Amino acid sequence: MDRESAFSFKLSKSPPFMLRMFLLLVVMMFGVYIGFLCLKQTTVQIESTNRSIVNEGAVTRCDILSSSSNETIFVHFPQPKTYSRGECACTPVQFVVILSMQRSGSGWFETLLNSHPNISSHGEIFSVKQRTSNISSILMTLDRVYSLEWNNSAAKNECVSAVGFKWMLNQAIMVYHRQIANYFNWKGVSVILLFRRNLLRKLVSVLANAYDKEMKQLNGTHKSHVHTKEEAEVLANFKPTLNTTSLIPNLSQVERIMVDSLQHFKSTRHIILYYEDIVNNPRALYNVQEFLKVPVRSLLSRQVKIHTRPLSEQIENWADVSTTLRGTQLSQWHKT
Repeated sequence: MDRESAFSFKLSKSPPFMLRMFLLLVVMMFGVYIGFLCLKQTTVQIESTNRSIVNEGAVTRCDILSSSSNETIFVHFPQPKTYSRGECACTPVQFVVILSMQRSGSGWFETLLNSHPNISSHGEIFSVKQRTSNISSILMTLDRVYSLEWNNSAAKNECVSAVGFKWMLNQAIMVYHRQIANYFNWKGVSVILLFRRNLLRKLVSVLANAYDKEMKQLNGTHKSHVHTKEEAEVLANFKPTLNTTSLIPNLSQVERIMVDSLQHFKSTRHIILYYEDIVNNPRALYNVQEFLKVPVRSLLSRQVKIHTRPLSEQIENWADVSTTLRGTQLSQWHKT
């Protein structure tokens, strides 16, 4: 009997293998559960800290909670050093740039934007060569514009809701396109790419503008844009003679520049516009204002279109040009 008792006692001190495995599994699961609780508590503490930082920042940097998370990068509250925005300090500002080419309607388009009470577009600021001498000069100029420190007649400083300028593609932007695209993405700049479908009309406008620069047909003054029909008629009387040998290569090169610019800045928040669409579709300007997140208004411009007649009446050697373009993809412009 004593032996049996002793035997039973030994069994209780040495549980079967399966029992030991079960106990080990329970201990492991409990350890995992404790680790999970600790990790969760740490995460909650981190999130709470971040939230309190955002909340504290909202007091001093204005409220951006109304914007979705993927749009907050495009919501800005600039704090100019030379003046105070006063009661408009918490009015969000969209940073914008118009990328275009000469004689593509960008000047007219910009006057339309500037007729909006909440939009300031500062013109062709990189026409000054010193500002494009290197990437540092370019970025310093951009910083000045987007800090609301750029002053000209278009400035609506205190209560502006969208601020920018127009930038021609031949003004160093294609040279430094990588750095500039990175800047736009980092800074939250919205890009408007404005082109002209009818490149033949664009060419006529370029040549006519170059001719007037030399001849100064309006009382000895050169004007790229006019505000009366009489002035427009004077400038439209010049009929350029086109070089038919280089015509197609030149037009094809312009097309390549347009395609390249779309490729370079496709990573940005952007919209693509064509001059012809703005002229023919009133909805196009509404879309632009929605893109810029400003109240939609009827936009007006005092500029008067210069070249309104058919191309056959505006090109001196139209018969040769028509023959050159016939059968090519560019022939679509014959009757426009």
